[in-house]
Amino acid sequence: MKKLILSLALVGIASTVAFGQKKVVKSAEKNFSRGNLEEAYTEIKSAITDEETGAQSDTYFIKGKIETQMFEVDSSNTETTVAMGREAQQSFIKTFEMENADSTSKVSKDLFKEVLPDMPPNFQGEGVYRLKNAAFNKAIAKYEEEDMELSHEFFSLAADLDPNDTSIVFNAGYTANMVSNTEAAKKYFTQLLDVEGYNKLNAYYFLIQIASAEDNDPEEAYRVVTAAREEYPDDKGLAEFEIQLLLQLDKMDEAMVSIEKALESDPNNSAILLRYGYLKEKSGDLDGALAEYKKAVVADPEFFEGNYYAGAIYLDQARDIETEVNNLSDADWEAKSESMLAKSNSLYEEALPYFTKASDLQPDNTDIMEILYRVHSRLKNDSKVEEYNQKLTEKLGEGWLDR
Repeated sequence: MKKLILSLALVGIASTVAFGQKKVVKSAEKNFSRGNLEEAYTEIKSAITDEETGAQSDTYFIKGKIETQMFEVDSSNTETTVAMGREAQQSFIKTFEMENADSTSKVSKDLFKEVLPDMPPNFQGEGVYRLKNAAFNKAIAKYEEEDMELSHEFFSLAADLDPNDTSIVFNAGYTANMVSNTEAAKKYFTQLLDVEGYNKLNAYYFLIQIASAEDNDPEEAYRVVTAAREEYPDDKGLAEFEIQLLLQLDKMDEAMVSIEKALESDPNNSAILLRYGYLKEKSGDLDGALAEYKKAVVADPEFFEGNYYAGAIYLDQARDIETEVNNLSDADWEAKSESMLAKSNSLYEEALPYFTKASDLQPDNTDIMEILYRVHSRLKNDSKVEEYNQKLTEKLGEGWLDR
């Protein structure tokens, strides 16, 4: 009989405790509705630890709603604010898990209820999308303050809450890239590649740049370029990236094929013409290389590299002749040296306008000034020699020639 009474007493105690925790949940809801967020939060955290109320999805949903409003009203927008937002996100994730990821259940419908402008409060969602909107607003505020670190944190939270919002996902990747968080940038830009109907070109460009520059992984950059070109075969920028990476990977045959194909549709692309010239130069075809470099300059007279490389070919050809002259026998010297050196000088003359233009485009480039000084010296253009000597003295100091 005593055992029976004891058992009944224990049942009564358990019922009282469980009922007490349910009252705590109710009290948390009331305090939440009245705006007493701190009191509500203390109560709901207590209810979470209870075996019965902590096993109910509603309890976690209420916790997430309270955390969302605490996140929303925190105007400090610091790392602490971010942490509260992430805590709310975890509460909502737990809620959905406890609903067996059933989006048709009543709790899940409330969890994913939209936030609609100009609608009464009772029609507004208080779950995932309210948290997302609050995170987005904080991200924009921090972006306008030029605090990119925290802007990224808030964009990241919003993107994780709604991966289908491509604009927010892109901004999460963009701000991650701005703060050199390459892993996060890759995560969000890669995520966009799986979205059907989305224009992924900018995401591809960022991924190529990250792989090539930040990660120093040309193989990965080339893999991304290849995938991008399958989707955007007519994009000229991707064609240039592909050629550049093929050259970097020393895949000369593939680079030649890619260049020739690109030039069929874009014959006046100065950057591709430059690379075509480079390939020909690597193969020993200096005349062919010079022809492509000159085409690049015709296509874009302000193209520094085109002017520089065209001038450099003329100098190489002139120096090759001088080397030949130095190796002539005494008999051949008398017969050939004068005409050969005249040819060499004519090549220096051909080089001058290209290096002069390159110097105009990069007026502080002392390497090109030195080339012009030496070419004018060779051609005995005394006034120009003095002009460049003065420029180099101003830039490098007296005695620059003896460095």
